[in-house]
Amino acid sequence: MASLSAEAIVCAVRAHGEHGAIVRALTREAGLVAGYVRGGRSRRLRPILMPGNLVALELRARTEEQLAGATAELLASRAPLLAEPLASAAINWVTSVTAAVLPESQRYPALYEALSGLLDAIGVAPSARQWAAALARYELLLLAELGFGLDLDECVATGSRDHLAFVSPKSGGAVSVAAAGGYEARLLRLPTFLRGAGPAATMGDVLDGLAITGHFLDRDLLEGRNRELLEVRSRLIDRLGRAVA
Repeated sequence: MASLSAEAIVCAVRAHGEHGAIVRALTREAGLVAGYVRGGRSRRLRPILMPGNLVALELRARTEEQLAGATAELLASRAPLLAEPLASAAINWVTSVTAAVLPESQRYPALYEALSGLLDAIGVAPSARQWAAALARYELLLLAELGFGLDLDECVATGSRDHLAFVSPKSGGAVSVAAAGGYEARLLRLPTFLRGAGPAATMGDVLDGLAITGHFLDRDLLEGRNRELLEVRSRLIDRLGRAVA
């Protein structure tokens, strides 16, 4: 990718040099891309280069191997949400994990649409329950798009599609009530919303769903190594738990 002009969701910004910044952003057309923004740490550009913002991104590079130079114009700001602790924690986590686990320059249009929808939901949902359910679904999609999808459609032990209530933390497969007999404490509880079924999710359901996705994100994508990033998620889950209480 020697050049690109596209709408992009800012996912990560890192200082580079005295005044510049390296920006990583998710686009529909080219997936996760990176570029150097001259003066990216200036008073004028800092409000534009904030994680979660939608920007018109221009990338130019002489070769495919060279880090592109980048410019960005603000299309939609989510800065007001960063003043709200719960919304801020969610945006920080979801953009950070996206930047951390996606390979660059590979198209993930479904992830782009899901991330855009999740960020919109954080901005307009009347309560955290609505966007937290969308967050769990986004994490589930992230696992699937990177080759670690969970099989939540039938029981891993019996093949039954009925009464699926748990997930095996080893296989990532659903487990029915009958097959789980005696082993419930070793399994993860499967809320129906994560399968796209059942009534609207309660916050307790959402936390159960996030326990599932968090387990497999840690094991399969972050591999237990990025502790700082996992602590960002842990703080978010703690805040969501307090919202339940």
